[in-house]
Amino acid sequence: MTDTFDKLKALLEEKGDLSDEEVTKMVSEQGDMTAEENMELSAVIHEKRRASQQTVTMEQFLEANKVLDSAAEGSDEYQAAQKIVDAFLAGS
Repeated sequence: MTDTFDKLKALLEEKGDLSDEEVTKMVSEQGDMTAEENMELSAVIHEKRRASQQTVTMEQFLEANKVLDSAAEGSDEYQAAQKIVDAFLAGS
């Protein structure tokens, strides 16, 4: 394992997520990772992001649709319901 990979994995565990800029900065400072390390790091980052996303159930989706029908457009309640609907339609 390269030092870059080890440091990025430690940073990921500490912060819970890494931006592309953080990875690029670390690579420019510490050196390149192997293709396997790059692939493993990307997979771990993706899995952590996916695990942190909230899953929207069908019941939540249906309830949010009712709110969209009854709440004033632009209200906080409407916007919150719209986020739920959008997340459901996006596949979360």
